[in-house]
Parts: sequence; structure tokens; C-alpha cells
Amino acid sequence: MPNYRRVFLNGYSYYLTIVTHQRQPILIDNITLLRQSFAQSKKRFVYTIDAIVVLPDHLHMIITPENATDYPKIVGAIKAYFSRYYSGEETERLTQSFSRHKKRYKAIWQKKYYEHTIRNEHDWHQTMNYIQTNPVKHGWVERVEDWEYSSFAWRDTRER
Repeated sequence: MPNYRRVFLNGYSYYLTIVTHQRQPILIDNITLLRQSFAQSKKRFVYTIDAIVVLPDHLHMIITPENATDYPKIVGAIKAYFSRYYSGEETERLTQSFSRHKKRYKAIWQKKYYEHTIRNEHDWHQTMNYIQTNPVKHGWVERVEDWEYSSFAWRDTRER
């Protein structure tokens, strides 16, 4: 397995994708808990959520942390809080690797997450477009503004 090095650049934004274990569609049904998970992480870390979309089995977001080395800790805090208080039984039936079972991981999140450092304005716009259109791409809605679990829907509501 190749060594993966994360990039930590203060003042930059980070595009993150976090996926549930075996793509279990549990996030929308537990949106209140997910929001609480973010609220708890914001008590510990200083960051802004520049864009976010939550789908049943994954979420995409762009965050700008005050301290770049905090973004893995932010992801960890969100996942840990959600896992601690999630009470769904459907994840207990999922198979896990021996190492995950040995470490007593709950079958809620994939261990890894995707990260990309936003490097310039073109990258920013391209990533924002991808996040915004993701519910349409997956067939959940026909129009971006119809997906209520998106910061783009919130912006539309505030502007009206």
C-alpha cells in the first residue's frame, strides 16, 4: 500500500468526502444526529463550512479550518460523535474485516475519507459545482435547489 501524505496549508480550503460503511443509507434518516455531530466538532475546532451536501450514504463538503492540521481531527470528531450516539441496528448485521472488529469499530463509517486541497479559484468553482450537483447526479432530485440537505438549498431559502 503506498504511503499517503496529507497536505496541510494554513489559509486553504479542503474538499472532503466521508462515506458510510458499505454505503449504508443512514445519514438522512439521522440528520439531526449528524447536525449535532458537526455542532460538537465546532465546539472543539475553528472552521467554516463553505459548502456541504449530505446524501443517504455519504457527504461532500468544503471546509476552511483555522489551523490546517485540524481537518483530520474535525473529520474524526464528527465521525466519533455520530458513532457514539447512533442507535441503528442495521449496521450491526454488516460484515467487517477482522481488524475492524478487533479494534471494536462500529460498522458506521468507512475508515478512510477523501481529501483534496483546493488550490485555486478554478479548482474552487469546479469542486463547488460537483458538490452542488451531486444529488442530481445520484438521481435524488431533478433540480439542485430541491435537495434540502445541501448548503445550496439553504442559500436559496435565505435569499428569498
